Amino acid sequence: MNHAINRIQPNRRQALSLFGVTAATAGLVAWPSASRAEEDNVLTEALVLRDPDIPVAGNAAGDISIVEFFDYQCPYCRKVEPELRQVVHDDGKVRLVWKDWPILGPMSAVASRMALASRYQDKFEQAHDALIAVNSKLTEAKIRDALSGGGVDVDRLDRDLKDQAKAIDATLVRNNDQAIAFEFRGTPSFIVGKFRVPGVLTMPQFNQAIADARKAATAKKKG
Repeated sequence: MNHAINRIQPNRRQALSLFGVTAATAGLVAWPSASRAEEDNVLTEALVLRDPDIPVAGNAAGDISIVEFFDYQCPYCRKVEPELRQVVHDDGKVRLVWKDWPILGPMSAVASRMALASRYQDKFEQAHDALIAVNSKLTEAKIRDALSGGGVDVDRLDRDLKDQAKAIDATLVRNNDQAIAFEFRGTPSFIVGKFRVPGVLTMPQFNQAIADARKAATAKKKG
């Protein structure tokens, strides 16, 4: 897929204007250009925010979810990672969901498949942290070295890659269908609560998005 990296870096006013199109308005099941996704129900709230095949970082019992569609070779994903993790840590009530969307070449797909396979040994977050920190073009050797250095058992990983190939590939297809349905143009792209945010945000913008998502959720409950 030849998706360009999304270089949107909105200021606060522009960032807030992006929230005019929300998953709440779209119902999370009827995004306009998502006929295939709608048929497969890949935009249900359960699959977007709580896909059982994707482990949750941050506070698993949190009241707001941040979903990031990312690629391990995306420099913008790498750059935003520390700020995103800090926001999640400081808030304390945010569920963080990483959706592998390997659009930047074959090695991106290799990295994503290996990271997803690591969940079968409960090392998905360690794998993610190790791979997103690689500040150079990925090769299979670099991926394996990074994972091993991050505490992942690569021999077990190879077995799980083979035994769980169908489930791993299904997760990547589901992530891709969702990203296309949300009309994301590249990585990173986010869902904050039920708001669609196609681009990089700063820490203050993440905090504002979280506050707006909580406000919208409260208003919906009262309504």
